[in-house]
Amino acid sequence: MRRVRYESSGGPLFLEEAPVPEPGPGELLVRTEAVGVTLPVVRKVSEAAEPIPLGGEIAGEVVAVGQGVTRFEVGERVTGLCFGHGYADFAVLREAMASPVPGTASAVDAVALVRSGLVALGVLDAARPEPGEAVLITAAASGVGHLAVQLARARGAGRVVGAVSDPAKGGFVRALGADEVIGYDALDSVEPVDCVLDAVGGELLTPAVAALVPGGRLVAYSSGGGTIQAYDLLVGAKSVIGFQMARIARGRPEWYERWRRELWRLFAEGALRPCVHGEFGLAEAAEAHEVIESRGNLGKVVLRP
Repeated sequence: MRRVRYESSGGPLFLEEAPVPEPGPGELLVRTEAVGVTLPVVRKVSEAAEPIPLGGEIAGEVVAVGQGVTRFEVGERVTGLCFGHGYADFAVLREAMASPVPGTASAVDAVALVRSGLVALGVLDAARPEPGEAVLITAAASGVGHLAVQLARARGAGRVVGAVSDPAKGGFVRALGADEVIGYDALDSVEPVDCVLDAVGGELLTPAVAALVPGGRLVAYSSGGGTIQAYDLLVGAKSVIGFQMARIARGRPEWYERWRRELWRLFAEGALRPCVHGEFGLAEAAEAHEVIESRGNLGKVVLRP
């Protein structure tokens, strides 16, 4: 089979031939039809001291199952987060991380919707917005952000503000249901909001906290780091909440399953529309990474083995 790999920090990415893996106990072997490209994986290629397997969201058909698998059979279509080599013709997926793909959805729909949608729903639940409250979403045109805009609207937000790195993304974000779209340099002038869902971090954290009303909540789920001054929280009785999907998957799987059901229900009802910026072949993985690195994407970037 074909597999994308790299040998040193920063790449380059290249295709190689590799044996088809065998599923171990509790694992599925999936013929991959679509692979979601994520910012954390792109960053690890540049920053990790040692090369890592290129994993991420995958979707496709189960072609073999390991010992002890009970929820899935050969021939079923699944999606889930692959921790091994996912940029490949075949990938191994843990049964616990897999969920079925409805017959009405494509593999591309699945990788654009499920993992990013789970994060979007998770950060919304962490922020606990009341109906009618105002929500500001950074990286609003990203794979997670464009779903968070739609989900905030579907859950009754009174005002949805999208923050983007490039004003050219404004039309895309407004079409998703945002009432306002602002650049990151305008965060200090936005009308205050009740919640901020922040996927950027870094220097953006300070103006994002300042954009909160007294008692407001910021949910940080970025891998970009950053520092917040305690005094900025104290004077406005504001809160910052860290969100990590892996902890939910391990510790509260019932939340994970509830969010999955909600995502597919909203998708079936037409209330949630996953958008795909582009589809790339495995040999074009470096180009797909460049789109993410340059923050040029509108929606999800997908590989199509």
